Amino acid sequence: MAEELMLDLRNIHKSFFIGTPNEFEVLHGINFTVNKGEFVSIVGQSGSGKSTLMNIIGALDRPTEGEYTLDGVDIEKAKDHELSALRNKKIGFVFQTYNLIARTNALKNVELPMMYAGMSRGERTDRARMLLEQVGMKDRMHHNPDELSGGQKQRVAIARAMANDPAIILADEPTGALDSATGRLIMDIFHKLHEEQGKTIVLITHSPELSQETERIITLKDGTIMGETAGNWPAIKAKEGM
Repeated sequence: MAEELMLDLRNIHKSFFIGTPNEFEVLHGINFTVNKGEFVSIVGQSGSGKSTLMNIIGALDRPTEGEYTLDGVDIEKAKDHELSALRNKKIGFVFQTYNLIARTNALKNVELPMMYAGMSRGERTDRARMLLEQVGMKDRMHHNPDELSGGQKQRVAIARAMANDPAIILADEPTGALDSATGRLIMDIFHKLHEEQGKTIVLITHSPELSQETERIITLKDGTIMGETAGNWPAIKAKEGM
């Protein structure tokens, strides 16, 4: 059976205009695909173009040139309101800075994407409780972000990313602000979502070590893909006795 494509990026260029006629190109012809159910990392140092590429993958920005299809949707042809709906329903975002709403408890934070999707109050509350329980936050669901540790905030952020059962999870440096032990817990949640629920996950990271935990590693340097290699998660898992 042929693999189903989740992401298909072809000849993606992205330029920023710094006053006429100055133009600064950040991405120089990016080509790669991600199949449904894959766990892929995009690894590169600061200035490699990771953030710009993540914004395009997440339909937060459009390429200057090239073709991008996300789960069968042609991003170039989609209108702004269609992209907004797509981001809400098809993409689960997890950021390094958590992006939780202050003075709003964990339960309400997780409910928010479902409210925008038009789900009834009862349904979204039940699902938010279930998701928080899945990430080990059942006992903290009524706490506000300022009452949670960094790892707890990120677990809430993952639950929120899963709210509308997205086609893909896009994680941007999800362990970047965490200590190594807490980062391990967060990565374990991603592995569980991938292995038990078959979620497609794209991990953006500067860490070669972290990228080894994915099935496939795409290396980005100076806005160009330098190569693709296989990850090493089975061996890491066996070595750590997980």
